[in-house]
Amino acid sequence: MSVILPPIDLAGGKILSDEVYKRIGAAILEGTLPAGVRLRDVDLAAQLGISRTPVREALQRLEHFDLVEIAVGRYTRVSEPTDGQREETGEFTAYFMGNALRMALRRCSDDELEILVAKADLLVAAGQQDAMTLFEASYVFFEAVTRVTGNSVFIGVISQAQLAIQRNLRGWEPFMTSPLERAEAYGRLRDAIARRDGDAAERELRWLHAIA
Repeated sequence: MSVILPPIDLAGGKILSDEVYKRIGAAILEGTLPAGVRLRDVDLAAQLGISRTPVREALQRLEHFDLVEIAVGRYTRVSEPTDGQREETGEFTAYFMGNALRMALRRCSDDELEILVAKADLLVAAGQQDAMTLFEASYVFFEAVTRVTGNSVFIGVISQAQLAIQRNLRGWEPFMTSPLERAEAYGRLRDAIARRDGDAAERELRWLHAIA
């Protein structure tokens, strides 16, 4: 493994294990650590300027979400997402976010609602563009929805799963192939959010992800 990861700066009271997890996870997402590359805890620890223990802990967490494969005594390597993992991740995200959206619309303040509508406006615009632009706008929207729920469990689950969601859904193809049709559907989602209609918003979200 020749990839050089910059040393970790723990200024500001950052938790070491979390920072290692984020750093290695980000390298996987960016392709700096591509699928199939072998990971040696001693090399990673040396590059990050830390001991091997937090690196091992981070690799175990990454394995839990299938970003890393560990065969004890043989190898540890970055995994390649399968079609099944992509489908299951998409299904989980759509159902999860439908519930989060319903909860957020029931609880949010007027200012928070304004933020969600603005994020939904970006979705409408992204619906007319390429799949990667739409994916990125969708993730920003889902992050905002999760925060607005104010539910620590929802927020915690997404915090732990976000690397797997981002990695597995890269290259995701929208259910609706027509940009115009997508924009119209996202427009209906946006309007449901603006009027705080959780039932309609969840229904449109699931329709957009083919789980209606």
